[in-house]
Amino acid sequence: MKIIDFRFRPNVPATVQGMLEHPVFGEFHRFAGYPERARAQSIEEIIADMDTYNVVKGVITSRDAETTYNCPSGNAGVIPYLEQYPDRFIGMAGLDPHKAMNALSELKNMVEKYGFKGAAIDPYLAKIPADDALFTPIYAACCSYDIPIVITTGMATLVAGADPYHCHPHHIDAVARQFPSLKIVISHGCYPWVNEVIMVVHRNRNIYLELSEYEQSPFAEGYIQAANTMIGDKVIFASAHPFLDFKGQIALYKKLPFSPQTLENIFYNNPAHLLGL
Repeated sequence: MKIIDFRFRPNVPATVQGMLEHPVFGEFHRFAGYPERARAQSIEEIIADMDTYNVVKGVITSRDAETTYNCPSGNAGVIPYLEQYPDRFIGMAGLDPHKAMNALSELKNMVEKYGFKGAAIDPYLAKIPADDALFTPIYAACCSYDIPIVITTGMATLVAGADPYHCHPHHIDAVARQFPSLKIVISHGCYPWVNEVIMVVHRNRNIYLELSEYEQSPFAEGYIQAANTMIGDKVIFASAHPFLDFKGQIALYKKLPFSPQTLENIFYNNPAHLLGL
């Protein structure tokens, strides 16, 4: 079956080295054993691997945490992939809410000039909750463009000063209620709030969920049960490649107890619907 990977960064040499030396996540990457499994490839080899595993689209999620963590926008690094392989890669423009109008100008430029198909934010790196007013212009702009926004969640392990509660499902639920036409993708499962995020996804038509990095964590069986019974049309596949190799993640999903129809929805139908493919 066809697969859309909603969190995929091509593991070219610069990307692999950048993950090891990342000013925000480098310590976590080393703690989690990333250097031992890191493997750089040429873009041609990566495309060949994607073909072998029938990954028809890779969504490259960028970020901008310059104001709070001196971590500048990675959007420029995504552009060459979109230009070289426009039918294979999709860009999500990372935005820093503290940059206000400059963030909106960045989104406009990325969407209108370079063909990005969405936006991405990191509330715990911005050090404000997802429903903070500073995000409101970004959400409104995404509604105007009719593009999704990826809200990156997770526990921010070993990230100094980051508060994971800024990504709590309660804050994302408030955003979904304020912007009912905004297409929201919760990245990294909003872990560890498994039950809470399941109900937030279930009750809001405009929220999708990807589980990357937490599919086998404690209580993750709740995600699978919910996908099979309650939110099967709202869960999407994301590998977090190359932090986790996409080939191994595809194999994992095929082993997890998803129903055949749920798995097909997760791999392709749901993200294709979200992206309007």
